[in-house]
Amino acid sequence: MNLLRAASTVSAMTLLSRITGLARESLKAVLFGAGAQMDAFEAAFRLPNILRRMFAEGAFSQAFVPILAEYQRQRGADATRALVGSVGTLLAVALLAVSVLGILAAPWLVYLLAAGFEKTPGKVELTTQMIRIVFPYILFVSLVSLAGGVLNVHRRFAVPAFTPVLLNLSIIGAAIFLAPHVNPPVLALAWGVALGGVLQLALQLAPLARLGMLPKPSFAWRDPGVRRVLLAMGPAALGVSAAQISVLINTQLAAWLGDGRVSWITYADRLMEFPTALLGVAIGTVILPSLAKHHADADQRQYSALLDWGLRIALLFALPSAIALWLLAVPMIATLYQYGRFTPHDVFQVRTALIGYAVGLAALVLIKILAPGFFARQNLKTPVKISFFTVLVTQVLALTLMWPLGHAGLTLATSLGACLNAGLLFALLYRRRHYVPSAGWLGYASRLVVALGVLAAVLAVLAGPASFWIEAGLWTRVARLAGVLAAGAFAYFATLWLLGFRLADFARREADREAVPSPPPED
Repeated sequence: MNLLRAASTVSAMTLLSRITGLARESLKAVLFGAGAQMDAFEAAFRLPNILRRMFAEGAFSQAFVPILAEYQRQRGADATRALVGSVGTLLAVALLAVSVLGILAAPWLVYLLAAGFEKTPGKVELTTQMIRIVFPYILFVSLVSLAGGVLNVHRRFAVPAFTPVLLNLSIIGAAIFLAPHVNPPVLALAWGVALGGVLQLALQLAPLARLGMLPKPSFAWRDPGVRRVLLAMGPAALGVSAAQISVLINTQLAAWLGDGRVSWITYADRLMEFPTALLGVAIGTVILPSLAKHHADADQRQYSALLDWGLRIALLFALPSAIALWLLAVPMIATLYQYGRFTPHDVFQVRTALIGYAVGLAALVLIKILAPGFFARQNLKTPVKISFFTVLVTQVLALTLMWPLGHAGLTLATSLGACLNAGLLFALLYRRRHYVPSAGWLGYASRLVVALGVLAAVLAVLAGPASFWIEAGLWTRVARLAGVLAAGAFAYFATLWLLGFRLADFARREADREAVPSPPPED
């Protein structure tokens, strides 16, 4: 299997997801702006989204995928199928209970999410109503993560990467067709989330059936494999929860700063997540099963080489993305959002939040590459410790920076925390010799710096004044932004080509070999 091609497939599907996601956000900006009602929806959706990252994409996938890869490689299809059925049943029962509790506890959850909403009449009640609609999403999307883990281990990356598109299309459809028929119209977004979860799960069933891995209900929860997943999920959940606790605290702080702050940060977050998912999530998704395979084979040389490949690819694309987000903040925000109720004032407020995020974009991508270096070894305790320490530092920074910088201080604190997190992960992988850098890094970094300088100069010249983007019409903005991005990409990659970079240099093939007994999990 060509990992570059596999990563490109995941990135292409993720790109489609992000494009529809940006369309979703643009439509939300046009129809609902960035006021109190949009704050209520973003807060209501934030908690199930956090739980999704904790239980589904976070703790569960980190614990489940390496063990599933080991089963598939060493124990055969029957044992793998049995493990999927038992773990899936347990996950469904547990998350059904969580969903019911979330619906019942919705009024109290509002204060956990954003106690500052109490200052605006009706805001708490609206948020409560939307929490009750969106909370079951966590059940469906967790089962989607189970299915995606199975498909990824079997090297079927495209379908799991495509499923977020259905959530975006569901929200878009609800905003267009359902909003005129509900009161207040913003409730349609919550119903779109609920429907999106159902559609995402439905899409995964046929590919699982073709693999013969469609889970069957099984209550064999004392199975050793299930116990291993549960034991691994403990530290994984702690690690992911640390980051999500930081998100919750930042939401509280933003809510206390006044109306619009939660929405401004959310709009900036959507733009920042575009390259983060396109690069970090895509590469991390592809390398985790292969890292687990190399660990099972006790092949440390290939393990380290794969991490090295991931880091080089990540930096090649993450650093220019960060520069583009910084220098083209106003052009992108105005082009995507500044219509209807989204004002020029909102553009500049989102800009400050986005620049704060841009500082740590490369670090956020690198975390997605470095953390699997521990997950694949079934060592989740180390990333957990790093996560908690990082959250502590991030919140100290947030409380310090929010007063002089407002909501931008919160995003800058997140970025600085991500830099610390990535640095600590790298240092420990290097110190424990799990990762040994390949030769040529100095020359690689030097050529990247030159190309990045050319990119920054081109973007700065072609972007023009902010007033143009504020005053121009839709298609003028779209045409000029497309031209600026195309010129910047051409300048960057042409410079790299002149400096000796070739696509073939980044090709990496992963070949299956005979299985050997796996080493024990690390502490």
